[in-house]
Amino acid sequence: MFSWALRFGSPDRKLAEAMHVITGRYPGNLHLYKLAMLHSSAAPALDNGHRASNERLEYLGDAVLNAVVADYLFSKFPFKDEGFLTEMRSRIVNRESLNDIGRQLGLNALLVFDNNLRRESYRTIFGNALEALIGAIYLDWGYAFCAAFIENRLLLPYFHLDTLINTPHNHKSLLIEWAQKEARQLQFEVQDGASGQGREFTATILLNGEPLATGKGSSKKKAEKDAARKAWSALGFEP
Repeated sequence: MFSWALRFGSPDRKLAEAMHVITGRYPGNLHLYKLAMLHSSAAPALDNGHRASNERLEYLGDAVLNAVVADYLFSKFPFKDEGFLTEMRSRIVNRESLNDIGRQLGLNALLVFDNNLRRESYRTIFGNALEALIGAIYLDWGYAFCAAFIENRLLLPYFHLDTLINTPHNHKSLLIEWAQKEARQLQFEVQDGASGQGREFTATILLNGEPLATGKGSSKKKAEKDAARKAWSALGFEP
């Protein structure tokens, strides 16, 4: 079944074998998976001036992932309302979760990218690559196989729904995800100071360069958490 792949050089064979481990099937169109593992920072320029990277596949994979997760939750929770289903889906497809799963699948060893990327990019590039991989699987093997891959190899192994339901909101993650989808610039600035009770941190969240909310805490993490909670409410979202 895989004898055709022996004609390819070692890098292509390595990628094909890795995709077999990840998806359970050898690639039919290896080019799609090579493209899925090519970040824009390392993409060569084409004759027409464009750069062929995984961004288009990421766009497609994001849409397929959301549709499959929505379908899965709709069937799993037949008596839950729209708000619950939307919240659960956002927790599953948030950037931090996808980035972590991408690493656990080994995409960090397969993705081709510029090592000089800013540190912030590492929070998203492997999750984005996972979405690009989903786009490649969809184009290569169709919706049914792609949906089975998402459910059996992503949702069931990496998400315990009962735990997810009872986990408090991670407002910082929700803010970052919202800002990315809305193409907004989000910044967290933390200052260290002293109060009458001891050391205290102040975190300010800037949206497109303008202050959105300020929080305080005994650690940087707690200050950011407090600021993120206030910012989420300031944007008009539910607590």
